[in-house]
Amino acid sequence: MLRKLLFICFIFLLSYEGETQLVDSLRTLFKKKYSIDTRLESRNSFIDHELTSVNGVRLGLAFQRKLKLGFGVSWLKTPVSKRFYPQNEFGKIDTVKKYLKFMYLCFYADFVFYKTKRWQLSVPIQLGMGSVWHQQNRVYAFGVEEKKYPVVFYEPGITMQFKVLRWMGAGADVAYRFALQNANKTYVQLSSPSLSFKALFWFDQLFYELFPKSAITKQYGPCYW
Repeated sequence: MLRKLLFICFIFLLSYEGETQLVDSLRTLFKKKYSIDTRLESRNSFIDHELTSVNGVRLGLAFQRKLKLGFGVSWLKTPVSKRFYPQNEFGKIDTVKKYLKFMYLCFYADFVFYKTKRWQLSVPIQLGMGSVWHQQNRVYAFGVEEKKYPVVFYEPGITMQFKVLRWMGAGADVAYRFALQNANKTYVQLSSPSLSFKALFWFDQLFYELFPKSAITKQYGPCYW
């Protein structure tokens, strides 16, 4: 059931109407054995000309390491502040410093279109929905009553990956974050190019290499480039 849901979401995101050959090849790949894809992400981007970092946690499925599909959550890590000038109960203007916060749930897809023993190029896509708001606390405080506004993110990009070992590598991700929001209410522009550098570890491949005769390796392995 989960695989069918991920496949439908992936086809919807790509929007390749009429590309039956591509859809058929993806459907064939989708029937292959899969492994669990887990990752921690940190993307650098700009918010109002300030360099910021957006962290994320991802969990999904990887099919033959050519197609990755899953869900995750992302949030703004960098404390971006802004001054507000509300009127107090005595009719005077106060100065209040608040910090920008946003968090969103997302669906991600990563399709590999070029692969050698060590190099790999892929097209990552993320589609997310969440909220953006300002709060006086620097850290996330969900119990505080702050006005939250909906935001939708769409992040297409390209990823380059180099494998040092079968279970370890490095990569770089270049993307653009499109944000659909009401900037007049959020007082900030969230659309921005993003860049991230990654240290990659495939713990399942490490397990397969360390324990080649285990029952798990015989079922899901072996380790491969």
